[in-house]
Amino acid sequence: MTKVNEEIVACFPQWGNYSHAFKFLIERGFGVKYMTPPPITRRTLELGSRHSPDYVCVPFKYCLGCYLEALEQGANCLMQIFGACRLNYYGELAEQILRDLGYQFEFMNMAEIKWTSPRSIVEHMRKINPNVSIAKVVAALPTMVNMIKLIDKFDDFLRHNIGFEVNEGDFENLAKEFYASLYNIQSGKQLKRIKKDYLRRLKKIPVNKPAKTLKVGMVGDYYTVQEPFSNYYMEKELAAMGMEVYRDMNLTNTLIHNQWKKRHRFAKKYAKFNPGATATFTISEALSYVKQGMDGVIQVKSFGCTPEVDSMPILQNISNDYRIPILNFSFDSQTSETGIKTRLEAFYDMVIARKNTGKGEKA
Repeated sequence: MTKVNEEIVACFPQWGNYSHAFKFLIERGFGVKYMTPPPITRRTLELGSRHSPDYVCVPFKYCLGCYLEALEQGANCLMQIFGACRLNYYGELAEQILRDLGYQFEFMNMAEIKWTSPRSIVEHMRKINPNVSIAKVVAALPTMVNMIKLIDKFDDFLRHNIGFEVNEGDFENLAKEFYASLYNIQSGKQLKRIKKDYLRRLKKIPVNKPAKTLKVGMVGDYYTVQEPFSNYYMEKELAAMGMEVYRDMNLTNTLIHNQWKKRHRFAKKYAKFNPGATATFTISEALSYVKQGMDGVIQVKSFGCTPEVDSMPILQNISNDYRIPILNFSFDSQTSETGIKTRLEAFYDMVIARKNTGKGEKA
């Protein structure tokens, strides 16, 4: 537990580009200092793997590694998102491992919150700040939500265009500047100005995009498909091959627009029952991509993610029905980057071959 009168420093594990949105909510809403976790490195994974059960999924190892690095740098209040699979239990497991290692901290595990009970919500909020103002939290939420929407919109544009930039590095340099501008956002008005400025500049970057481009959709488990380090920056690799990359799995679609039920209905033909976690979302996205005329689909998942394993034969059925290449990647702490690149190159060759022979039609 944190010491009496000790400054509260909260932290959430590294997760894509959302850290600035979390920072705004914690500092402006909860009124405590937020520590942006260090960028994920190989050390993060090694730390998490060293103290994790052998066969736990790699997202847990990344999150545990993030917690350890944050605690080393002075964080004393950790936060854990809730999930629809074993992730619901990972908060308890991570907390126990860290306490067994001798660390003292507060822990907000969202899986323990009864979201229909205001009392339960408030009790858990007070783990971050005993003197939390509910009014301030509520007031900060709209700006946080709008920041997440902006981040996803900005990233979507990058995925669709970065492989065709005329001047190498233009998109990446603007992205660095954009995310730096979000670091100390103080209000919704400031966010609106940033949104207008950077979306305008983003669209002005010169691109040389052919009339018909290769398009690939990415699906997979919630963490691995969204955290670029955990999938070896696959989106960047695909863009470098001259592909438009599409990924619908993000916080805007899942948390804000809550597309789960819509996705379940869309996937009914191939999945009568919900396999659990993000598997139905994966199936629905893949089906949506092939109906949109994508040239290929890639599934990225963590080793041992049972729902995503269950979705693999269904994805194969979709691949056979629509004669479209669907490639599966499974990641763990021992995954070889060289092996990933080799398989991506083979996937690219398959997409080109399909393009040259004409798209297959549904059988």
